[in-house]
Amino acid sequence: MSVTRGSAGELKKGSYVVLDGEPCEVLSVSKSKPGKHGAAKVRIEARGIFDGTRRSKIFPADALVEIPIVDKKTAQVTSVYGNTVQLMDLSSYDMFELPMPDDPDLASKLQPGVEVEYWESMGKRKIVRIRGGG
Repeated sequence: MSVTRGSAGELKKGSYVVLDGEPCEVLSVSKSKPGKHGAAKVRIEARGIFDGTRRSKIFPADALVEIPIVDKKTAQVTSVYGNTVQLMDLSSYDMFELPMPDDPDLASKLQPGVEVEYWESMGKRKIVRIRGGG
């Protein structure tokens, strides 16, 4: 698995964290002060990168959390058929298929020859945007 570990208290808005086994982008972090008998707590609100589901968790501030390594890569569309897009990675020349993105504006611009940015983390991939002037 492509993850590292970090302290829950060091997470910031826009960083990444693994919640419920899914890589997520942190939307907000709120910290509570330590009480008379307890340690400081951190409440993390996040949205799944690949499934879009909102998640919320509370951790002790010094707890170790998993932080996913998100690789941002480029690929070229080789063909589009049905709800499937066939891509070729521009650095390794690997061919693979991904489902059509949910965003209708993005999906309408996917044609053979177009370069796209895709994210890869924890064995999952997702088309994020069109590269260049497309």
